[in-house]
Amino acid sequence: MMSRLKQYFITGLLVWLPMGVTVWVLLWLLGILDGIFLGVLSAAEAMVPALGPLANRLRHIPGLGVILVAIVILGTGLFVANMFGQWWLRQWHRLMTRIPVVRSIYSSVKQVSDTLFSGNGQAFSKALLIQYPRAGAWTIAFVTGKPEGEVSCHLQGDFVSVYVPTTPNPTSGFFLMVPRADVVELNMSVDEALKYVISMGVVAPPQRTPCADEPLPAPQVPGITGPLRAPAAEPADTHPFSAAG
Repeated sequence: MMSRLKQYFITGLLVWLPMGVTVWVLLWLLGILDGIFLGVLSAAEAMVPALGPLANRLRHIPGLGVILVAIVILGTGLFVANMFGQWWLRQWHRLMTRIPVVRSIYSSVKQVSDTLFSGNGQAFSKALLIQYPRAGAWTIAFVTGKPEGEVSCHLQGDFVSVYVPTTPNPTSGFFLMVPRADVVELNMSVDEALKYVISMGVVAPPQRTPCADEPLPAPQVPGITGPLRAPAAEPADTHPFSAAG
């Protein structure tokens, strides 16, 4: 009885756990967007006190911050898509790179975001299999590019930069530079590899190609490599006088 109740409890947990985590992530994202909107609204209210009544009414509208932040992001993309917007964008970059403390943070974040979201970049374009943290132990990694600058001068041979995510939180991990010869490129997509990492190996992606040591099934051609049909078994003669002459 207790084992059956335990099985029912685990079955119900498997039903509600994905839904609960999904709702939690969505609420977390909505809270971030609403926090950005409320911060901008408070700043505008501090600069223009006359906006106080309007700001109080806007604060009580659920989901308004998400819609307005999405509209602002979309409008910004449309604005910088032309030559006039590009000029203002260059002026903004020049201003941000002249502020001593902000310069390092802004430049680093901009470089990472440009690499991740550029259409022709190599970052997170392929899933890899590497040996980490020691020889003989394998883990999933993602290619982020090739070592450049001073680091590449000290590396002999062909190396590749990879990111090794942690489980179950892939936003934290380790940056490694490993020889390309020690990297096994996988056929699974980046999304499938992320699911594999987040689920701690429980949700395995489907195998699309056979393993290297697994022989391919030989095609069977009827009449050539195989029989046309299985021969029918002859019935055994069980009559007691069948063998008599």
